[in-house]
Amino acid sequence: MFRRILIANRGEIALRIIRACQELGVETVCVYSEADADAPYLRLADRAICIGPGPSKDSYLNISRIIAAGEIADVDAIHPGYGFLAERADFAAICRDCKMEFIGPSPEAMAKLGDKVEAKKFAKAAKVPVFPGSAGAVEDEQEAVEIAAEIGYPVIIKAAAGGGGRGMRICHNEATLLNNIKNAKQEALAAFGNGDIFIEKFLERARHVEIQVIGDKHGHAVHLWERDCSMQRRHQKVIEEAPAPRVDRKKIQPIAENAAKLIKLAEYAGAATVEFLMDDDQNFYMLEVNTRVQVEHPVTEMITGVDILKLSIQVAAGEVLPFKQKDIKVTGHAIECRINAEDPNRNFMPCPGTIETLMLPGGPGVRIDSHVATGYRVPPNYDSMIGKLITHAEDRPSCITRMKRALGELVIEPIHTTIPLHKRLMENADFGAGGVDIHYLERLLK
Repeated sequence: MFRRILIANRGEIALRIIRACQELGVETVCVYSEADADAPYLRLADRAICIGPGPSKDSYLNISRIIAAGEIADVDAIHPGYGFLAERADFAAICRDCKMEFIGPSPEAMAKLGDKVEAKKFAKAAKVPVFPGSAGAVEDEQEAVEIAAEIGYPVIIKAAAGGGGRGMRICHNEATLLNNIKNAKQEALAAFGNGDIFIEKFLERARHVEIQVIGDKHGHAVHLWERDCSMQRRHQKVIEEAPAPRVDRKKIQPIAENAAKLIKLAEYAGAATVEFLMDDDQNFYMLEVNTRVQVEHPVTEMITGVDILKLSIQVAAGEVLPFKQKDIKVTGHAIECRINAEDPNRNFMPCPGTIETLMLPGGPGVRIDSHVATGYRVPPNYDSMIGKLITHAEDRPSCITRMKRALGELVIEPIHTTIPLHKRLMENADFGAGGVDIHYLERLLK
């Protein structure tokens, strides 16, 4: 096991990694920006090192400063968390060149699966179902027009690197396709340093179902079943749950097995998520592979009892997965609500500021993953998520009821948050029925 790990991230995920390391007996070094200097979780780390000003490019995205901090602190490994540098193969390679283990996949495995174009090619070879579309990056407008005509409209333009909705454009005809190609490339280049795009068939009312997988360095890989992340706004997940409601278990099982097979063939060690869209007939099409731990990992932890963060550290240290596929059992249902410092009544405008009143929920089956405390100032520099509220119960209706109670106890003031929206969604009949699609929330909020 590692002696000391540097955490190259901030906020909720940094705290989550600290806790996992403490349970493994591993020392932690947290890097932080000047904007996060007063973050309460820094006091829980064994050491904290400032790596620059608030803007991400000068701190959490500055590879040289992070590596320097690792060398100063004499760490054995670096955990990237999610976002920032978590899916950068070049960062993983630099870590290992500097004799610091990257807690995640090898640069080679990340290159195979992290780039959407390459992942699609690899998935086809592994017989994982994928969307019809371009075989690789689209080079010019004429090629895009020909591909769209072949697979039929609507189509979606996607960035080959990255995610979070950046570089995505939905096109219902040739005119909108031609108008959006240049903008999509520019947005992808600005966000990810890679302007490559590709085109796929677009499903109007699809559900987002993803498979949690994990592999070790000894050729083993298992899946931890599925999550439903269909409640989204502008490609950003709002609510996640596990298992996916109203999905035929006979159809999801081979998809889950394919996902584990995919990462095994890629010689992938670490946690990953294979994301799919599912149509009305419960046909699955692979979207992408996220080569890191996901924000929504807690719902899978709650139904399987597997600590994904601890396990990702253990396999990075060379340990063998402690179970086989047959040992993974699903118990009950779990739901996660992402709590963001945003005002839903003002088009989700970010609401940085100081938290003066904080009351957290508790009781059976309630978990909250958050780095905030009374007096904490939410900075304007980063993603607006300030916490995740998770409930677990014996079945989905009971889990929703428990989430309603927990949301009623949760108070974060005076800043605006998405708590009122979540209360509304827990009362929503369509959500209660368990079949909303990825564009449902946008239609609801019009």
